[in-house]
Amino acid sequence: MPAQHTVKSYDDELKQLKTLLSRMGGLVEALIADAMDAVAKRDSELARRTVESDHRIDDLEREIDAAVVRMLALRQPMAVDLRSILAALKISSDLERIGDYAANAAKRAIALNQMPAMNSTGSIARMGRLVQTIVKDVLDAYVGGDADKAVVVWRRDEEVDALYNSVFRELLTYMMEDARNITPCTHLLFMAKNIERMGDHATNIAETLYFQVRGKALTEERPKGDSTSFTVMKPEAREGA
Repeated sequence: MPAQHTVKSYDDELKQLKTLLSRMGGLVEALIADAMDAVAKRDSELARRTVESDHRIDDLEREIDAAVVRMLALRQPMAVDLRSILAALKISSDLERIGDYAANAAKRAIALNQMPAMNSTGSIARMGRLVQTIVKDVLDAYVGGDADKAVVVWRRDEEVDALYNSVFRELLTYMMEDARNITPCTHLLFMAKNIERMGDHATNIAETLYFQVRGKALTEERPKGDSTSFTVMKPEAREGA
């Protein structure tokens, strides 16, 4: 009977760890949605609430860290259990970073709302909602232990990069056309980069989940389509120059 009790206790701890991670993921999804709504609707109050709510994600990460350390020390897990526990640690770290990037985007929204509206905020919001979908899908894959779905999510990072490239070039064009656009476009560029990084962390989660389930790393080359580091745009020559 004591042995059965120990096994049940261990299973309960593993389930609780998964529950904590699912709760953290739900908060991250909500944070992204609120940040993008704050951008699209120019809602500074929502943006402030979004920034303030980030601490709840940080609290859950600390709780998960403590649970992982305790289980590693007391349970000495092996094989799939060890992979599941270490995966929870890595995934919680990626979720915390996604939450930080969403909060950063909300901070930029507050600054943007003090300036005239720009058309590009719609592109930013669309990009954010794509990442929100990807985060939701990878969390669903985690809950279901679905490595195949994780691979599908992993490949979608190229879509985020393609949108990021488009937004990047659009904003550079606006800045070259009118110097008054430089400040708002700079905020939007930072927001776009924050969203692109969210997508990268969602890809990390997909890779971690694949390893957790299959016991081996993804061997395909990681999909990347961000070409902004090599983008050069020259202003058109003025007439009579």
